[in-house]
Amino acid sequence: MAEKPTVTLPLLTPEQRRAAAGQYERANQVLSKGDFDYALPLLLNCCVLDPGNPVYRQVLRQAAKNKYHNNQRGQKLSFFTNLNQKLRLRKAQMARNWLKMLEHGEHILLRNPWDVSTHLAMAEAFQELDLDDLAIWTLEQARQVNAEHAQVNRFLARLYEKRGNFNQAIALWQLVRKADPGDTEAHNKAKDLAASATIAKGRYQQVLKGDAPTPMVQHLTGQDFGTDSAPDMMLPEGDAATDDRLREVPNLLTKIQTNPGNPLGYMQLAQLYRRVELYDKAREVLNEGLKATNNHFDLALELVDLDIEPFRRDLAVAEEKLRHEGEQPELQKIRQRLLKEISARELDYYRQRADRFPTDTAARFEMSLRLMKVGQIDEAIKELQGLRADPRHQTKVLVYLGFCFRSRNNWRLAQRNFEEALQHLGPSDENLRKEVLYQLAQGYAESGDMTRAVDLGCELANLDFGYKNISQLLDQWQAKTQKA
Repeated sequence: MAEKPTVTLPLLTPEQRRAAAGQYERANQVLSKGDFDYALPLLLNCCVLDPGNPVYRQVLRQAAKNKYHNNQRGQKLSFFTNLNQKLRLRKAQMARNWLKMLEHGEHILLRNPWDVSTHLAMAEAFQELDLDDLAIWTLEQARQVNAEHAQVNRFLARLYEKRGNFNQAIALWQLVRKADPGDTEAHNKAKDLAASATIAKGRYQQVLKGDAPTPMVQHLTGQDFGTDSAPDMMLPEGDAATDDRLREVPNLLTKIQTNPGNPLGYMQLAQLYRRVELYDKAREVLNEGLKATNNHFDLALELVDLDIEPFRRDLAVAEEKLRHEGEQPELQKIRQRLLKEISARELDYYRQRADRFPTDTAARFEMSLRLMKVGQIDEAIKELQGLRADPRHQTKVLVYLGFCFRSRNNWRLAQRNFEEALQHLGPSDENLRKEVLYQLAQGYAESGDMTRAVDLGCELANLDFGYKNISQLLDQWQAKTQKA
């Protein structure tokens, strides 16, 4: 039997990213004039060029909804005009060609952005491409059409469970069970996950109080976040309204009302809410600003960063529990999933910044580090080498290039970069110096040069005898040297 074809997410070149970013910017320009027929194909092409970019798809979906004035039906007779694309989508699904599924799915949603079966098919493709973030967002889009849809809720509940959002998963399994009281899986899942829900509980100031929803569950009640346009929706409520740090809110609201097309007021108000941990309010402000400013880039980027915040807070809670409760395998798995999720989201954030502002070397450096974290080593090397001449980042670039080449088992190149980095390290870089010495000592030992390994190990031990396991390694290397 022939092996089933597999499709992986393509590795984009910088030129492709710039092309997508350029078309995205042009699409926003024509959207501001209400020219949907011009903007939608540009946004669709952005999604084809960069399939894993969530911003392109979110703006495309919202623009399609706006074109049809949120009529929940899309184009007239869209059921018939989409038949050919639905057949192509089905063929791609049978062939397990996930990228083609996404392309055909977006063509269908251009005519009817509320097509539930297409959202389901695209969520499957996103999951197969390891884009769970987009799979969740797509299913949440489907829930806006039908919050009781059992197949959508089942799929989304499994993704929430995988991510560690147990309370959200429980709520959805209960909806599945309500739709089908005899569903054994739904009954067992809701029961089993209740015991695990406490792991996902807590935020910085809510460790003992419970948990708050991640950005991917804004639609759990069927609400389309960002559609509330009344200015008082941006006002804090309850105890938060008396916080002295929020005394600037009325002034900023006046600034927004005076010039609603200026993104600066929305940005300042959202950042104020973030500082006092009113994240939902910050999200409301940014979504309101995106509508008023025709998806201004700075606001869109701020929203991307804001959506990472709940995962950072979950990670802080998980690490705090690990410190107090010891090593727990399940909690370690959740921590690793959160680290992976945060790195992927931060990579998208810095990639958008770097593409938009090519001279922003700080953004490109941060993007390189995230490329390393998500395992895209070759692309990280290319980006880091492009920054090697920048005096602001040169030393750290050399260190991280050493790590990259070590991970590719290329000791010669790792050695060159680590040793060059040592020459540039200053008095304030003591911790980095220790790690570079440790890496060099290990590398020389692995390559058989025990004399050099011992020399570097002794230099490190002289700085910090308790650094990692250097004292034990020195004993081993010296013993080998004496035997030789």
